Amino acid sequence: MAAQRRLWRMRKRTLRQVQGWSSIVGAVAVVWLAAHWSAVWPVLVTVLGAAVLGCVAWVVWRAHRTAVSRDREWRAQEEAKARELSMAQVDALSWQEFETYIAELCRRDGCTKVVVSGRSGDLGADVIGYLADGRKLVIQCKKYAPHRSVPSQDMQKFVGTARLEHGADVALFVATCRAFTKDAMGLALRQDIVAIHRDLLGAWVKGAPLETLIPLNGSGGGSGAGTRRRPSA
Repeated sequence: MAAQRRLWRMRKRTLRQVQGWSSIVGAVAVVWLAAHWSAVWPVLVTVLGAAVLGCVAWVVWRAHRTAVSRDREWRAQEEAKARELSMAQVDALSWQEFETYIAELCRRDGCTKVVVSGRSGDLGADVIGYLADGRKLVIQCKKYAPHRSVPSQDMQKFVGTARLEHGADVALFVATCRAFTKDAMGLALRQDIVAIHRDLLGAWVKGAPLETLIPLNGSGGGSGAGTRRRPSA
């Protein structure tokens, strides 16, 4: 207890000393400023002005960044809503109509000799055509509910027929659901299958050219839009 009191007295004494020295330093500073005010005040005004301008610039910059960020978010939301509105119309199609619609999208984007199988036993080739650069395009269409995922089994069947049976240079797996399972996507990547899920399909429906969804060269691409393969050495 006595030790605590001594410690408290030492702290109090130290605080008084700090306050005393602070008062002395403050008084000296005031006297010095008063004696040199004519030389000091322009510097102070300049520093304060720069500080104010810096604060204003920072506030404006932050406001701009916030506005740009909100605008991007709004545009992204509007684009997503627009795609969903279009995809709602696609969802209303039968599977036969969906295959025909995909063929129409291919023709819109410059594909030639586009045909729709429209029959069972087509060995995964629902739509066949040729890209503008002459590559043969083979498409598997799957009309699934949005919440579903394309399973690995579906991808395996398409991998086994797209090139061996149909001689595809570019193989597309187009689905109306939002995702492919991890195994299905891994297989697509390994086997150069362009996997187009609901979001990419929505962009295609809204006008994104087919060439933006597939590689510029080579046979496939794996993950759809944005995938680009470098030419082999």
